[in-house]
Amino acid sequence: MKPALKIENLTKKYDDFVAVDNLNLEIPQGEFFGFLGPNGAGKTTTINCVTGIGTFKQGNIEVYGIDVQNDYREARRKIGLSPQEFNVDIFMEVWKILWFVGGFYGMPKEEREERMEKMLDTFDLQKHRDKKFKELSGGLKRRVMLARAMIHDPEFIILDEPTAGVDVKLRKELWEYLRELNKEGRTIMLTSHYIEEIEALCERVAIINEGELVRVDGKEELMKDKQTLEEKYLELTNGDN
Repeated sequence: MKPALKIENLTKKYDDFVAVDNLNLEIPQGEFFGFLGPNGAGKTTTINCVTGIGTFKQGNIEVYGIDVQNDYREARRKIGLSPQEFNVDIFMEVWKILWFVGGFYGMPKEEREERMEKMLDTFDLQKHRDKKFKELSGGLKRRVMLARAMIHDPEFIILDEPTAGVDVKLRKELWEYLRELNKEGRTIMLTSHYIEEIEALCERVAIINEGELVRVDGKEELMKDKQTLEEKYLELTNGDN
């Protein structure tokens, strides 16, 4: 079985600045994987390279054995991305955001409509479906981003700070939804500044600092010697956050 994600010797530079330095990472299918690091450590750059948002000249990335640069469209269909930024047309209605993204993935009309309604139900967005994105609260905007990421029923879900700005109740509801997706066989890669979120959900964790992967290990192994995950994270990143 091919891994959901395989990154080999990835290096990404912006002029003379090395954002990601010779990164190697493998995530097996079906894993709930945490990706931790301080601001500017290289997390989002890595995700951008995986999803095709960013290009790279050094290294190789495969999603389910598909090269993300040579076979971009096929690889991208496997991935659902909920980015940290609200990169949507803020004047567009919620249902249209989902509808158009379904079209982007080539979903037939009937299937697209069915998935759109399911996502509106799942994320409790039906009563907000005709509102423009800019009219929504921060928590509702996060729900729309997650719904958009799931519209084409992807196998590999990448969540970049998916619960930033949402209240505790919604965060716990989203946790349960993500657990169910993982039980169904979806592979999930989660980045978050809420260490307790990673601790509650993930099996293994990668920690990146200043563009370099400093540790990849099981959650229990990282938390041995009576250390919390937060304490281990701060130790490995020199206290950066």
